Amino acid sequence: MHKGSCECGAVTYELDGPLRPSVACHCTQCRKASGHYWSATQVPNDQFRFTKSEGLKWFRSSDVARRGFCKDCGASLFWQHDGEGATSVGTGTLDGNTGIKTSKHIYVGDKGDYYEIEHGPEQRN
Repeated sequence: MHKGSCECGAVTYELDGPLRPSVACHCTQCRKASGHYWSATQVPNDQFRFTKSEGLKWFRSSDVARRGFCKDCGASLFWQHDGEGATSVGTGTLDGNTGIKTSKHIYVGDKGDYYEIEHGPEQRN
């Protein structure tokens, strides 16, 4: 089991089962929501549960997805695509060591000009 939270602790969660490798998204929406690129693992919804959600707020970021964040500290935490049955969880919100690596970078054509993407993981536009 893996545990995680926002910065202030108003949102806490647990994940059961194996974690997908982290995927780094460089699209404009992810950069706006997080202040940099968004890197997330993912689990099926039946392996995800809130242990505290008093600070949780959802924002409909497009016609097909929503983002979960803490309304108290502003931490960007989750992303859910409608009908997918899974929750993407910000890798940086997990407590302790995760045992996962970044497997790919997506929407690299939208990346900011102020940083470089490391060599190694797959890159997709």
